[in-house]
Amino acid sequence: MPVSVNHRIHHWNSEDVEAWEGGGKEIAKRNLIWSIIAEHVGFSIWSIWSVMVLFMPVSVYGIDAAGKFFLVAVPTLVGAILRIPYTFATAKFGGRNWTIFSALVLLIPTALTMYFMLNPASYTTYIVIAAFAGLGGGNFASSMTNINAFYPQREKGWALGLNAGGGNIGVPVIQLIGLLVIATIGNTAPEIVCAVYLVFIAVAAVGASLFMDNLDNQKTNGRSMIDVLRFSDSWWIAFLYIGTFGSFIGFSFAFGQVLQINFLAGLTEGAPATAAQQAQASLHAAQIAFIGPLLGSISRPFGGKLADKIGGGKITLYTFVAMVFSTGILVSAGTWDDNTAGAATGTMMALFVVGFILLFLLSGIGNGSVYKMIPAIFAAKSVELPGMSPEEQQHWSRRMSGALIGIAGAIGALGGVGINLVLRASYSGEAKSATTAFWVFLAFYVVCCAVTYVIYLRSPRMIADSQAQSSVAV
Repeated sequence: MPVSVNHRIHHWNSEDVEAWEGGGKEIAKRNLIWSIIAEHVGFSIWSIWSVMVLFMPVSVYGIDAAGKFFLVAVPTLVGAILRIPYTFATAKFGGRNWTIFSALVLLIPTALTMYFMLNPASYTTYIVIAAFAGLGGGNFASSMTNINAFYPQREKGWALGLNAGGGNIGVPVIQLIGLLVIATIGNTAPEIVCAVYLVFIAVAAVGASLFMDNLDNQKTNGRSMIDVLRFSDSWWIAFLYIGTFGSFIGFSFAFGQVLQINFLAGLTEGAPATAAQQAQASLHAAQIAFIGPLLGSISRPFGGKLADKIGGGKITLYTFVAMVFSTGILVSAGTWDDNTAGAATGTMMALFVVGFILLFLLSGIGNGSVYKMIPAIFAAKSVELPGMSPEEQQHWSRRMSGALIGIAGAIGALGGVGINLVLRASYSGEAKSATTAFWVFLAFYVVCCAVTYVIYLRSPRMIADSQAQSSVAV
């Protein structure tokens, strides 16, 4: 039976069924719960500027729509980059130790955001502060690598889906808190949102300190990153994750702004916006914006569960096909908007909301199915390695999976940067609309469909191992 001594566990082996049922399952569950909480707060801080921009009328802060899209792209980029070193962190410092640190460091961007929202500064200042919010984006890689080490292959899809989905819910939760503030006080009190999260950060750090553990045999190093990149599957998985997670995080950051722009267009009908109209548009946007990320977060564990039963390749393909049709709804809405000179009709707004909600839901499912494919790939490859004992194969598989989780998470998050930059360029064009961006997204999802089918379904790359459920092509 596994024993935690001073929050450290020696010789952890989740594939040992007897040890797992004799107490290992409860230990893993306890670490999973607090990993989710800490990652949840990290996602909230990472996406804090998707909420702050709703509190930033142009008349006060001097930042237009294009500037705001770039502003929310900055933490996405920083978070993506940080996912690489964060992947190594739990093996180097311990899952518990790093979770405590990565939670406490979020006090920096939260405090800075709080101060400078109360004291308007230059656009450059906000870019720098938004970059600090990227610290929250790195938490995902360390958290997922840690939970990957705690759970057996047969339960990784569900466990990783829960961990990631619970973390992803941090995006709609902070947006919901922003909605409550705007609805009760107006768009003039952003400091309340920041104050709430100062408390949440403290809770996450204390909980990790009291209830999480370090594993002494959790190994992920720089060499693993190099080794894993030698497999072509690593690059294909990272590409597909751009389409799923990149969509989720990119739309999460942009959805509120797209809604605000369209609501404001409907209220002003081309005339300059008053402060009251800006506040009303912010409220309408906040009332809807959190729903998409919430559904995307909830659907992620079910994507992993479906992949456990049906196969990651099949679920991923079905997801991308549905995303193509959902983006087609947005193209129709954008074309309608362009043809009516920006007048945000009820039908057009309904199409916008439906299209985005479907994309959020589907991207969540795709996130779960793509991440299920990672441990499956290396579980199958480990069996083919000569001269390794079953325990050594499991260790190699965990090490490679942990490395790819970090790489795929980082590259996938860059998709969120791309979404906001494409939207920024689209709104900066002559049409001042998102229609061009929607066409770009649709074309990309078509490519993702083709890649998934050709690489993982038309010519299966490996044969299923029934015990480990390790087939990528099932």
